[in-house]
Amino acid sequence: MYELLDIFTEHSPVQGNTSCNVEAVKACIEAMLDYVAKDEAESKAVKDWMNATDFWSAPASTRFHGNFKGGLCLHTLMVIKQSLEFAKPVLDNFFTSPNAQAYTITARDIFLAALCHDFCKTGFYGTEYRNTKDITGNWVKQPFYKTRNENRNLGHGNESVLMMLEIIPSMIENRMVIEAVSRHMGFSDLSDSESFNYSNFLQNPLVVLLQLADQTAAQWFGM
Repeated sequence: MYELLDIFTEHSPVQGNTSCNVEAVKACIEAMLDYVAKDEAESKAVKDWMNATDFWSAPASTRFHGNFKGGLCLHTLMVIKQSLEFAKPVLDNFFTSPNAQAYTITARDIFLAALCHDFCKTGFYGTEYRNTKDITGNWVKQPFYKTRNENRNLGHGNESVLMMLEIIPSMIENRMVIEAVSRHMGFSDLSDSESFNYSNFLQNPLVVLLQLADQTAAQWFGM
């Protein structure tokens, strides 16, 4: 995981004012992906999908964190970074627990869970316009993001899982990553029936790690 953080530092893609240099973000994510991919075909499949969708240009939300062009890829990178930085203290603590023997986590697991957690936001937002006054008092059309009306949603995390499995079919064998992506929103993305046994998922340390990374990226850094 330290090698992945070195890649982040090398590219320095995130600026202190939360501005987004999309090309630097793209180069950083692709370099990390090349480092962890099991083979060239896997890396190519993910890159091809990201380039074919609006992953690099979409916002991360309509009015909260990352509500600007390129916000999704910037948020994704920040969640990757937060996941890697929190990994050692979180996992060192977890591996002293009674459940430690049931789990093995790799840097690849952490990276892919963070990378894929918001795949469902590709193609999710459209741009519309509203009339507003500029600083001179003239009416102008101001663009804003809005959730597309035609979206069909099985749940924020589960939609991302479906996309991840389509792009990287081998991940069907990695339940830890699937659970982390599916449950990264915590209780806010659950039906009543799913919440009944939600605590079982918290036994998976990758679920907790990804939730922590997602929340801190959005709430501490606004990305």
